[in-house]
Amino acid sequence: MERESALLARASLFNQARVHGGYHYPRSITTGLRSRENYRIFVEVYRDCISDSFKKIYAVAKQSSKVSAAQFKQFCDRISAPLRPVPNEIKKYFDLRFIENAYEVEECAFDAVKLRECLSAGLEEAGVVVRLGTTAVQISSGIDRPIAVEVASDGNREVIDGARVFLCNYSGMNELLYQSDLPLIPVRNEFTEMALVEVPDAFKEIGITVMCGPFFSIMPFPSRGLHSLSHVRYTPHFSWVEDDLNPPVRPFNKVGIRPKSRYAFMQKDAARFVPRLKELKLVESFWEVKTLLPRNEKDDARPILFKRDHGIRNLNCIIGGKIDNIFDVLQEIE
Repeated sequence: MERESALLARASLFNQARVHGGYHYPRSITTGLRSRENYRIFVEVYRDCISDSFKKIYAVAKQSSKVSAAQFKQFCDRISAPLRPVPNEIKKYFDLRFIENAYEVEECAFDAVKLRECLSAGLEEAGVVVRLGTTAVQISSGIDRPIAVEVASDGNREVIDGARVFLCNYSGMNELLYQSDLPLIPVRNEFTEMALVEVPDAFKEIGITVMCGPFFSIMPFPSRGLHSLSHVRYTPHFSWVEDDLNPPVRPFNKVGIRPKSRYAFMQKDAARFVPRLKELKLVESFWEVKTLLPRNEKDDARPILFKRDHGIRNLNCIIGGKIDNIFDVLQEIE
């Protein structure tokens, strides 16, 4: 069951479309290793949905970075992530007063629209019934089978009994658990802004991430033919905690009320490191809720949350923060 009118219409779409190659997590060797392994699998399985024609650059800032260039290189060596000196034709774009070193890496982006089509075809071929525009409103112990889910669609409600339920609705998980009088999952939510931009011609086949600290990342966004721009400091507008003492809240309704955009701050800070990024042109901003596990706020770790029999027998709760997490989830289920 999917609440939206299409698959991959929310958090899987409104992000940087990065297939993580491990480089993003130099302070968590476990997350780096799992990302590297899942990267290879994801690219192989979903090759037709991948864009890898661009050059992906990771740069390490001289100041305020949580790792040095030497530490970043050592981390990449440990997880067997390819790393090459940045080509001179790209290195010239950086202001080297602020960059310690830059590298060309092996990382790509996915086209969310093509991936949706691929997954939809696979589900249909496997005989899986997909119900779009259907909202789960309550979970309880079943009568004829172990577990029951009450759902709403087009103003109608019905109860579906099942042998097992997998709850994978990311930032909306606690909302359903709360309505079902079940224990909440401790999480921290961030209300985020992701900018879609037009880049100068010289940057159309380039993606740049400056790390590891309050910096920016700009990536090709294949489904729109644009680039996405995010910033560690300015992309999250505010955050809130959900747990048994703090029931879930929705900060904005569907009418479209939004905070004031921080795009100008994102662009100006990015242009400190890559001056030509002052030529970016904003097309629109994506607004979405990002969910993090509280214990990982202080490092790079991005483990999957997998809770079995959560409050009710055969209710399984899953939160994964990266799209390639699916392969770790399948392994855990098996």
